[in-house]
Amino acid sequence: MSLGLTFDKLLIILVIAVFLIGPERLPRYAAQLGRLARGVRDMANGAKDRMREEMGPEFDDIEWSKLDPRQYDPRRIIRDALTEDAPSAAAAGAGVAAASGTATATAAERPRYIESAYEQRQRKQGKGRPAPFDGEAT
Repeated sequence: MSLGLTFDKLLIILVIAVFLIGPERLPRYAAQLGRLARGVRDMANGAKDRMREEMGPEFDDIEWSKLDPRQYDPRRIIRDALTEDAPSAAAAGAGVAAASGTATATAAERPRYIESAYEQRQRKQGKGRPAPFDGEAT
């Protein structure tokens, strides 16, 4: 999140700050900025050390770039979830077929489209039927 700050804009802000602060107070504010940067760095390193201490050797094995939330695209996640085969349904079907003594279904016999929960509910309620109407209702 750079908030639209480019190097040119930062340079202009720095020049304005130097003029507003003045040469007398500039070293003191620069020292404070340096202490702030060191403090933030020490807090980050302390948090990292504490995580390493609490997680043990698994901390070094974690690929942190895979956990970056900016890499997730909700459209891709939903598309992948809708297009992947349901292994639990296929396994359940194979288990029923094996229990009944029949051969498992081939790829051509398996349904390619898995009905959503909403579509199942609509089918059970009689999809296409008109909604119930109460003529006595006010």
